[in-house]
Amino acid sequence: MAANPFDKHLKTLTIGSKEYQYYDLSALGNQYARLPYSIRVLLESAVRNCDNFQVKEQDVQNILNWENNQSLEGGIEVPFKPARVILQDFTGVPAVVDFAAMRDAVKELGGDPEKINPSCPADLVIDHSVQVDFARSPNALKKNEELEFERNQERFTFLKWGAKAFNNMLIVPPGSGIVHQVNLEYLARVVFTGTDKPILYPDTVVGTDSHTTMINGLGVLGWGVGGIEAEAVMLGQSISMLLPKVVGYRLYGSLGPYVTSTDLVLTITKHLRQLGVVGKFVEFYGPGVAALSIADRATIANMCPEYGATVGFFPVDEHSLNYLRQTSRPEEQIELIRAYLKATDQLRNYTNEENEPIFSHTVNLDLSTVVSSVSGPKRPNDRVSVSEMKTDFQACLSNKIGFKGFGILGDRMKTEAKFMFNSQQYTIRHGSVIIAAITSCTNTSNPSVMLGAGLLAKNAVAAGLTVAPYIKTSLSPGSGVVTYYLQESNVIDALTQLGFDIVGYGCMTCIGNSGGIDENIVNAIEQNDLVCCGVLSGNRNFEGRIHPNTRANYLASPLLVIAYAIAGTVDIDFEIDPLGKRPDGTPVFLRDIWPTRQEIHTVEQKFVIPAMFQQVYSRIQLGSSSWQALNAPSGILYPWSDASTYIKKPPFFDGMTKALPSSVAISGARVLLFLGDSVTTDHISPAGSIGRSSPAARYLAQRNLTPREFNSYGSRRGNDAVMARGTFANIRLVNKFMSKAGPKTLYLPTNEEMDVFDCAERYKSSRTPLIIIAGKDYGSGSSRDWAAKGPYLLGVRAVIAESFERIHRSNLVGMGIIPLQFLADETAETLGLTGKEVYNIEIPAELKPGQNIKISTNTGKTFDVLLRFDTEVDLLFYKHGGILNYMIRKIVA
Repeated sequence: MAANPFDKHLKTLTIGSKEYQYYDLSALGNQYARLPYSIRVLLESAVRNCDNFQVKEQDVQNILNWENNQSLEGGIEVPFKPARVILQDFTGVPAVVDFAAMRDAVKELGGDPEKINPSCPADLVIDHSVQVDFARSPNALKKNEELEFERNQERFTFLKWGAKAFNNMLIVPPGSGIVHQVNLEYLARVVFTGTDKPILYPDTVVGTDSHTTMINGLGVLGWGVGGIEAEAVMLGQSISMLLPKVVGYRLYGSLGPYVTSTDLVLTITKHLRQLGVVGKFVEFYGPGVAALSIADRATIANMCPEYGATVGFFPVDEHSLNYLRQTSRPEEQIELIRAYLKATDQLRNYTNEENEPIFSHTVNLDLSTVVSSVSGPKRPNDRVSVSEMKTDFQACLSNKIGFKGFGILGDRMKTEAKFMFNSQQYTIRHGSVIIAAITSCTNTSNPSVMLGAGLLAKNAVAAGLTVAPYIKTSLSPGSGVVTYYLQESNVIDALTQLGFDIVGYGCMTCIGNSGGIDENIVNAIEQNDLVCCGVLSGNRNFEGRIHPNTRANYLASPLLVIAYAIAGTVDIDFEIDPLGKRPDGTPVFLRDIWPTRQEIHTVEQKFVIPAMFQQVYSRIQLGSSSWQALNAPSGILYPWSDASTYIKKPPFFDGMTKALPSSVAISGARVLLFLGDSVTTDHISPAGSIGRSSPAARYLAQRNLTPREFNSYGSRRGNDAVMARGTFANIRLVNKFMSKAGPKTLYLPTNEEMDVFDCAERYKSSRTPLIIIAGKDYGSGSSRDWAAKGPYLLGVRAVIAESFERIHRSNLVGMGIIPLQFLADETAETLGLTGKEVYNIEIPAELKPGQNIKISTNTGKTFDVLLRFDTEVDLLFYKHGGILNYMIRKIVA
């Protein structure tokens, strides 16, 4: 490895009897003091990792000169090498599968398979598998966990093997909590100490979940990425990003006595979504930040994907260090963090507004203007003041169908339906609450709103209020600490009396794992076309996400979740309409049972203590008795089972040799799909339920699985045979070969209409290489590893598009697929291409980043395209057949 040219800026920091080193970034120039704190973190990473290959000196200068470079047209691409990776089980299983397959490949090539390990800490938290199958009973938690293990035994056994087989990888068993809350309360380091030598540097993280951003509330820079980028980081590679603009979001004033952090984040989400911050960093500053707890800040950072920014960053301050103390981090570590951040001018004082950094743009929010709010009925950024909720919901009913409309007109607005539940008759109507869930790390990580919900429940029970028994209520904490302080503060009994029994420790309702509802309720809703509601303390409420029968879904604080559950409807004005009546017949209003922020704070100070965190997290790796009883294989190589439909050895390395494969032209290629603009990774990557007539369904049925056992594509990401069959299986895929949208294409030699997978298999049988032709922004949307892995397995060698989404282009390169771009002002249409031609693509022996490549067709048309290998690193990965192949050859060399 080349010497780091910035080692000359290393300084020594003595803490107690130990000496540490750190990079003195202020020595780089006066620009450093003007940089936003988030950009200082990017700069430090570039300086520390500069090798003039992955990270070049010019990259450091580009970041240092952020003030001038951040607004350049087209942007400047810079590398970023995070300190660690965090994964959840749905997205983490494919990564562990790939690592297991890489070990096999290394062994087959004569190398030492034990050398395949993550090169940086990788933490995987199993939290996406548990569902609310049972609720409103003392044994709901036990029953849900039993079903979780029954459904996911193969996946869990594999992950338990991975926990033992890989170094530098921590796997947190199911039932421990939600990944982002566990990250906040336990995994986050804030400052790292180097393993090879005692160099201090900021904790940074990328994760395979969009809400990885939650950790920015603690001052740890991090965001969500796709699986291929995460694996690249785990293999010691940097990821590429555009140098971001940074919006400074100034908070001042203080929240009112009855306002929660949920109300604040919903206000900020609506504001920033209107402002437009996609692709930008948001950095919070101002005296109002000092009044927010770390849990409040984490709530705001968590919903970053909903307001569209890359991160919502809160630099570390003394409150952050106190939170580390509260969560039982070692005192010596806290002192080390303080000393390092002070030495590098990265410790924030939010009340001192002198010498503020430069921002691309600034906005302000007076915290005293925040009011009690919910968001919905179909988007997290559609905030509604609780005082206007009744009026807004009624307007939504009659509005034309859209984000704020259901198209219910005339007398249909008054429709009611009667049904039987537990031998008693009930009536529901538009606005009736069917699901009420205290769920999601967004809020369950925040003791103020969780204890607030407990106190409100206690007051409600004392007033004689109840929740209708047909409403599916649930409480799914993000960690065992929550249960601990709810019990110690004596509010858990009131919650269970209202039906909010603990149902599991995982994402649950927030990601759509809400389980079923009673058939009589389903029939009443469907037969009468009712707009019934879910109310949840989550971060997303897109249509169809929470439950198929809750057409309206509102994000709310845990306190309001309980309030709407008691009311039984969202069609209520809490100022005028009572929640219910006391036994003596007097009305009870929400204001009568709502605790103040001071009351909540007093209880929090008393009951949320370090000993709770220490006790819960000291045993987190043990897991439940079900986890301990899992009989996972031993050994460094995984014993793949041909019978498994969840875990399968991928064919990425079949036939791989030590020697580099020769670069050959793509000759006689056929177009698998002829696509237009804005084809997203959702169109490409398998997601959601497995259609009963799909190639994936046929594959599973051939293995004697019934449709009830198909599960989802997400749960089967560790099986390439399922995922390849689900690639381009989206029913909304628009393929220009076809007359209507759907997962179909033409087998061009015979003009036969086929499923995309079946067509690709037919081409494979004749060894015909495949390409895809597309329009602008190919691969936009969330970064998904299977959006690149799937096409690779279908036999796609190249994608020719008018433009690529930046991360997806990188993912294609990572899988050895060539991204080719039409030249300026040229498209498939202007070139007269039908997609039915036979294509020949020249691949010169000496490739250079950004060169032109010649393509010819059997119709006589020839044209040039731009080779979108943008760096020497891209070329290196391609020559090896992808990043994973490169790492294998590097190890066996």
